[in-house]
Amino acid sequence: MKKAVFFDINETILNLNELSESFNPYFNNKYVVKYWFTRLLHASSIMGIMDDYKNFGELAAVELENLFAESDKQLTPKIKTEILGSFVKLPAYDDVSDSLKFLKQKGIRVIAVSNSSLQMIKEQLTNAGIIGLFDAYYSVDAVCKYKPYKDIYQHVATEEKIDTQDIVMVATHDWDLFGAKKAGLSTAYIKRSKKIYHPYYAQPNIVKSNLMELAQEIIKM
Repeated sequence: MKKAVFFDINETILNLNELSESFNPYFNNKYVVKYWFTRLLHASSIMGIMDDYKNFGELAAVELENLFAESDKQLTPKIKTEILGSFVKLPAYDDVSDSLKFLKQKGIRVIAVSNSSLQMIKEQLTNAGIIGLFDAYYSVDAVCKYKPYKDIYQHVATEEKIDTQDIVMVATHDWDLFGAKKAGLSTAYIKRSKKIYHPYYAQPNIVKSNLMELAQEIIKM
């Protein structure tokens, strides 16, 4: 049986769709949150390629400024604070709490591994009411390189003193699981949207649309 499960946070554990309420007063576009978040992930990848680093909050602020500039809209300090503040107040999906408890009852360590800054992770998990369900949480701040670079997966495995072959990475992002697989972890894909898993990325060991069903499959590994 596996010894630990690493969980991505944004979109995997926490429902990013709730950000729409913060963006809707300024944009009449249902894809605006997805566009902003994609730009944010793109920026983090470029920083990694160039071997440079700024934390997730800093990059999020810049991409928000870009979004408003592209749309010829004024981003006031108040609006900026409101939108970015809502990012740390996202609710957990309904299947999260019971799934984490189930894994812990089976003796598996439950660990959050995120591109968010360490302080942001703490606020996100606290506000979602699930921080007590995690045995530990880690940010890419520790290695100054974002997922899907191998650094963070291997760093957490080393810190936890667990072999990568005894760990499963859970995420709704195929690129995240691609990185984890390359780092030596098993992977489990939680399908939170209709998008396909990229056929050219290393494929996951498990695919489920419900987190409890996914957790049950992890126990069988």
